[in-house]
Parts: sequence; structure tokens; C-alpha cells
Amino acid sequence: MIPRYAIYFAAGADSALTRFGAALLGYDAYTGNEVPFPREALHVAPDWRDISADPRKYGFHATLKAPMALAPGSTEAELMAACATFAEKARPIPAIRPIVDTISGFIAVIPAEPVDALQQLAADCAREFDSFRAALTAEDRARRKPDKLTERQRDYLDRWGYPYVMEEFRFHMTLTGRLDAERRGPILEMLRTRFASLRLDTLAVDRLALFKQDETKARFRIIGEWALPR
Repeated sequence: MIPRYAIYFAAGADSALTRFGAALLGYDAYTGNEVPFPREALHVAPDWRDISADPRKYGFHATLKAPMALAPGSTEAELMAACATFAEKARPIPAIRPIVDTISGFIAVIPAEPVDALQQLAADCAREFDSFRAALTAEDRARRKPDKLTERQRDYLDRWGYPYVMEEFRFHMTLTGRLDAERRGPILEMLRTRFASLRLDTLAVDRLALFKQDETKARFRIIGEWALPR
């Protein structure tokens, strides 16, 4: 079911964090352009294009509402209007201490510790945009490998179209695909060194971005962005 839409956090077109992520993925979701890989990445892993292939498709982001086809009767314009309305509501702006670490076998920018306001923002997105989501097809459900999920995750998959919501939500801005343990060490060290150069001690999760995938093999691209009020 194409096109698909996702509501993500992206750090802003001109931010150092966005440039950091776009370079490592080789793709800028703001412009839709390819970006050269850093020399350090190619040095530590000559197959960096393959290592970064999975996250490249989605662009550098953190998921707030997972990719979805629109429900019958819903339109892109209505979804954009709903994003704007959501962003206008006053709420605490989550701020995290970002670090680079492994999560489920891949490497990502993640919070150093849990932040309640961030969990609440993600839960609000899961709920408030769900009316726009088309029901999962059997193929979509099977792709999530429900036999490998916990009972609660399967329940969330069937209820929300995505297993990692509510208590299962983990904020992450993905930098690699899954890596074997023996490869992970040198790559993690390189990514931590590059990230440290940003001197980003605090990251405010202060905006929503609407990403769109036009067809199955296309990459997601940002078509709208809204700042959350401080």
C-alpha cells in the first residue's frame, strides 16, 4: 500500500546532528540528495554502503509514529493539518542526553537514561495519529515476525500497527543495520568519536517531521516539519 507516511523526529535541516546522520547514511531526507560517506567510516568498514543500507531508506530520524499507509478516506493534506494541530498543543519538551550505543544489534543515537516526557510524546503520537493508519495487511504483519515478539508486542502490533509503542518504545536514531558482535566494536568506536566532536550534551526533541515514501523502492523524504512550542 503506497504511498506510506511516517511521523518522525528529525533535528532540523541545518543542525549539526542532521549533517552527522546524513553523512553516515549517505542520504539527506530533507533534500532527497545523496551525501558522501565520511572517510573514517569507509576506513573502518569498506562495505559501509551495505552496513548503512537499511537506515538509509528511511533517512536519519527517530520514530514517533511508524510508517503507515493512509486509511481509506484520509488524505495527505488532512494528515499534514493534524501534524500542525498536534504541534500547537503545549506540552513539556523532552530533552535527552544523547549517546551512541548499540540497540538490538545495530548502532544508534539513544538517550543515556529514560525521559518520561519523551515516552509521553511518543505515546501521544501513537494514539493521536492512529485514525490515519490503514489496517495492517497480512503481509505487513508477517514482515514484523510476530513469532519473535513478546505477547505485549504482538498485542501492540495488532492494536497500533507497530510493536514498539507505549512501554515498548525506545527512542533511537539509527546509524547502521544489525552487525555481528565481532564487527561492532571498531565501528562503535569510530561513531562515538565522530559524535563526540559535535559536543552535543543535550538534545531537545522539539519538532515533528512528516516523511513520505512515494513507492516501494523509494527512500522516505521529509515533506513537512513543525516545531513544538517551548
